[in-house]
Amino acid sequence: LLVSISCGSSLVAQEEYNLSRFGSETGAFFTQPLHWEETDWLKFGLIGAGTFLAMQADQPIRTEVLKDRSYYHSVPIVAGRVWGELYTPVALFTLFGAHSLITGNTDTRKIAYEIGQASLYAGAITILLKGAIGRARPYTGEGRASYHPFTFLNDGYHSLPGGHATIGFALSTVLSRNVHSGFLKGLAYVPALLTVVSRVYQDQHWFSDCLLGATIGYVAGSWVVDRHEQGDSRVQIPSLYPLTVRVTLN
Repeated sequence: LLVSISCGSSLVAQEEYNLSRFGSETGAFFTQPLHWEETDWLKFGLIGAGTFLAMQADQPIRTEVLKDRSYYHSVPIVAGRVWGELYTPVALFTLFGAHSLITGNTDTRKIAYEIGQASLYAGAITILLKGAIGRARPYTGEGRASYHPFTFLNDGYHSLPGGHATIGFALSTVLSRNVHSGFLKGLAYVPALLTVVSRVYQDQHWFSDCLLGATIGYVAGSWVVDRHEQGDSRVQIPSLYPLTVRVTLN
């Protein structure tokens, strides 16, 4: 992905990516629900309804997944977990940022900036929701319907949304949107999908937790890329199908 982006991308950055711009865009991101239209609220409602419906399948999915624990430390499961760890966006931000500083490539500077933005925005939303909702993680044994609202210090009640899935899909969305090859666009989402599988398989999250986290990551990642490529100042919740998003370049 790095080679493809740095050598073949035509998404040339036209503007400065700096702290001043980050500040203004951060304010715009978190205040946009005040300006949503009916279609945006409809999509928001569909996300909530989809999460609720997924919750009905949480226990059957967990029961089926826990039947075989022999792959707990396998490469795909561990790789999925690592892709959603907090240090992964830091590493990628550093990698793309260093490439930009060394080569003067504006495309990789844009990507580093977008990785930082998407991860911070999506992560902030997820952390606040985790503490406010207080859903018990599956390994606690309290069941899928156990909630302890406003529990901010006990990680056992930080199940919803899934933080690893949030970060994983934020990263994959930014990378996918910055390549042209259909194959690479799909490839970028493989580690994020492994993250979802990993978190459910390792009994850290219910499936619905990961579904909501993935949606938050995807929406945040799509927003920052749209903002820079289309100059759209208003957030629109995108389609929930990552590979069908259409990009209009100026």
